[in-house]
Amino acid sequence: MPAGTLYRGREGMWSWVAHRVTGVLIFFFLFVHVLDTALVRVSPEDYDKVVATYKTPIVAVLEYGLVAAILFHALNGLRVIAVDFWSKGPRYQKQMLWSVVGLWVVLMLGAIYPVLGHAARELFGS
Repeated sequence: MPAGTLYRGREGMWSWVAHRVTGVLIFFFLFVHVLDTALVRVSPEDYDKVVATYKTPIVAVLEYGLVAAILFHALNGLRVIAVDFWSKGPRYQKQMLWSVVGLWVVLMLGAIYPVLGHAARELFGS
């Protein structure tokens, strides 16, 4: 890290960065989701075309990324609440972060088939 910076590149900084990045990504998804849903009132035919593009394997991978962002943001948000409102939270924040990461990995492994299963069947046949 550059001299004179407050950032040390440790776990706390990276969890802060990941929380902000996932929050921005979720915001942009919601923005696009509202726009494409509003399209149904303007042009139902165009809406159907847009929805048809969502049934591709590439979009399934993006959906998996969305699930990853939402899960991490939610779990890390609970950790931040615990650090802020639990008297022993600051003492255990590093352990709680690694617990969040471990739980996130387990949940993401469990989400592979439900989220990506259809795309895999499309690509490789049933």
